[in-house]
Amino acid sequence: MTANKPVPQRILITGVSGLLGINLALEAVKQGREVVGLANSRTLQNTPFAVRACDLTDLSVIHPLLDELRPNAVVHCAALANLEVCESQPDLAQRLNTETPGRLAAETARRHIPFVHISTDAVFNGASCNYLETDPVSPLSIYARTKAEAEKAVLEAHPDALVARVNFYGWSLSGQRSLAEWFFNNLSGKRQVKGFTDVFFCPMLVNDLAGILLRLLDLHAGGIYHVVGSECLSKYAFGVAVARAFDLDENLITPVTAETGGLVARRSPNMCLNTEKLARTLGGPPPGLASGMERFTRLYREGYPETLRAFNQPGS
Repeated sequence: MTANKPVPQRILITGVSGLLGINLALEAVKQGREVVGLANSRTLQNTPFAVRACDLTDLSVIHPLLDELRPNAVVHCAALANLEVCESQPDLAQRLNTETPGRLAAETARRHIPFVHISTDAVFNGASCNYLETDPVSPLSIYARTKAEAEKAVLEAHPDALVARVNFYGWSLSGQRSLAEWFFNNLSGKRQVKGFTDVFFCPMLVNDLAGILLRLLDLHAGGIYHVVGSECLSKYAFGVAVARAFDLDENLITPVTAETGGLVARRSPNMCLNTEKLARTLGGPPPGLASGMERFTRLYREGYPETLRAFNQPGS
């Protein structure tokens, strides 16, 4: 890492209508950066940043797009993240999750543009825990395999790129994109839900994640980083934490195992990642669950979900 380069000012964010993309764009704008967001199927309105429609499965659009926009940095958030859809449409998953980031990495490297690729904790099979960045990947699903292949493709094409393995929650454009929203929506409606007691992860509030990604970009961090929360807990325990944060009935959450959950794509049972490398770079540990939940509820009280929903173009 070097500290003598200028802070990137114009950031191109792919997948800007997604949970991470929209929150990252808003955080970047709040920090005084210029943002151009790429969206595929969803049209946005009245955003404080520019939005371009772009189908990134068409790899031929990447070269002219970068020449036209001339960003100082690119953060690639777009992906086919629905595990079940990846299982049913493996060719589409391969194109969007592996080939697109590989091409973006090559084109940004050719132009000496810093590149951040968003990966996933699911590249590990969960047979162990406290995974290091240097541990070999062992994906279980098509989604995980295509994301693991993308990491390799990105770093081969752009060795200075940042690959961030993440797992996050927060408020989205639709209000239905994150696990925290799913628990909140159902529990608010007094509906019974299930929570996995045998699937563990390290969730981070997406707003915290956005700030950390921008900080890592400013620090010119490269290579693989585990950018997740500092605590590991089960999906069931996470649901209970959401219930308690909003004073909802946690007894509506039925503890179950993943085997009885009726899922098609295989999930890693333990996605607990080691964050010591991130802590060394940032000068302290990443946020934990308590601070994340406090900010998550505060954003709700401040009307942040309504602010996001107002960006939705009617009919999109």
